[in-house]
Amino acid sequence: MAGKTNCLMTALRPAESITHRPWSLDRTWWVVLLFLGLVFLIAETTHLDLFVQDRFYNFTAGTWLIDPFAPVPRALFYTGPKFVLILGGLALLLIAVVPGKWRKTAPWWTQDRRGLLVCFFTLGLVPLAIGEIKQYTNVYCPAQIQRYGGKMPYVRVLENYPADFRPPLRGQCWPAGHASGGFALLAFAGLARTRRGQRLAIALGLGVGGIMALYQNAKGAHYLSHTLITVSLAWLIFLLLRRIPGLRPLR
Repeated sequence: MAGKTNCLMTALRPAESITHRPWSLDRTWWVVLLFLGLVFLIAETTHLDLFVQDRFYNFTAGTWLIDPFAPVPRALFYTGPKFVLILGGLALLLIAVVPGKWRKTAPWWTQDRRGLLVCFFTLGLVPLAIGEIKQYTNVYCPAQIQRYGGKMPYVRVLENYPADFRPPLRGQCWPAGHASGGFALLAFAGLARTRRGQRLAIALGLGVGGIMALYQNAKGAHYLSHTLITVSLAWLIFLLLRRIPGLRPLR
């Protein structure tokens, strides 16, 4: 009788919980590292970045596809998303620190305090880490280089500037900083209990970060490789935070 009951409960259990269990996100380290290395190699050895960036620039008029000073696109794709991400991060922290009994009637994802903290720290540390890296790479943005009407030479991360080049300020454009906050939303995949939920979280992070990055590309603020490097680093930071004792997910 007990055996028949168990079979019945298994049959009634939602199919998603059986056939669509969440992926092991912590096993994606090598995939992301391989992708990161491949992107860096292509960016340093080819002119793919320039080829893509040329599509956003009108050489005849000397203008970018999106005016960097246009107030509406800036509000929609720059200041607006930043404001929402900051508020979202604070909301995550607030939900994570309130007593558990207050969260009993809240949505299921609010019950995972460690997952919420990982999301909060990812939203904060990814932009912070990217911003710190930019201080040392000394790479200029597309709008600043001579090819697109600027005054700086096109030099990549591992290349040297001309010996007589004395810039007033160091370049701070590699990797992409603005989109890093959007890509940090990938951390919501750690809250998902099903593969479908993980796919939705990944789509959210790639979608928001991608839109923010496309805006930057279209106004001459970043190259394609800058964006791909940033999304890779965002995922790696998320995975690293998951391994910290106290934030490590239950097995």
